[in-house]
Amino acid sequence: MSPLISGAANRNLVGIHAGVWVSDWSPTSARHAISESAAAGFDLIEIPVADPATTDLALTARLLESHSISSVVSLALSPDCDINTEDAATSARGEKKLSDAVRFARDTGSTYVGGVLYSAMTKYDHISTEAARENSLGVLRRIANMALTSGISLGMEYVNRYESNLLNTAAQTVEFIRELDMPNVVVHLDTFHANLEETSQGAAVRDSGGLLGYIHAAENHRGYLGSGSIDWPHLFDALARTGYSGPITFESFSRAVVSPGTADDIGLWRSLWDDPAPLARHAHDFLRSQLHATLSVHTDH
Repeated sequence: MSPLISGAANRNLVGIHAGVWVSDWSPTSARHAISESAAAGFDLIEIPVADPATTDLALTARLLESHSISSVVSLALSPDCDINTEDAATSARGEKKLSDAVRFARDTGSTYVGGVLYSAMTKYDHISTEAARENSLGVLRRIANMALTSGISLGMEYVNRYESNLLNTAAQTVEFIRELDMPNVVVHLDTFHANLEETSQGAAVRDSGGLLGYIHAAENHRGYLGSGSIDWPHLFDALARTGYSGPITFESFSRAVVSPGTADDIGLWRSLWDDPAPLARHAHDFLRSQLHATLSVHTDH
């Protein structure tokens, strides 16, 4: 599958999650996050979906253009709008949230909506039922059809067992996407979650195969890249061997930035950084150096 967003000569775009900089998407926050991301050298910013009715989407599009930076949109469904369910009312709320996200992406010029789109991001107290899984597939087929008309792809970000009972590995996600049978749906691989569930980062890349479309680069503790236990050379070697040329986006969170509610939702009980600026510059340089080192090795061979 071709990369959703790519740079010149299939150069991987390096991105950053807006949550590194801001906790909302007000005009002030949009200006700050986009300008700081561009100044730090990033090619792309990932914007968590906000309510289109209260967000200046035209301003976001203008800011992205003026700073020459691309964007993607992300979200995670909450328990009150879960589509991995047999409850029709809850599913309807989830379908509306997903359709709003597609419109948010369309109106800001983004061509990708990724995240936990297939279930709530929560600790379930039961295994997913076949009926709930089928409902999720049905909703996502409709959303994927809607997105297709606007040239938007959807990324299924599988997460660890404590945050979904439906998709926890790349292999499960590939099977789910094949059942969806839509041309604009890809695997969204997050190294934080893969670290918990996969035998290795490389195995996750290989299992994703040609369906791999987007990567969250996050350390096992979600702090500074390279300061934890993720085997980054192994990951980048696997990406090079499979010819991956899509975006690689840095994701990290701190209570110094995100709202208390968000911090509680993701179990952010301790912060590993307070100042986003040096963190962002380090992440950009780290990812570019990993890409360069891997390219050099594979070019030499």
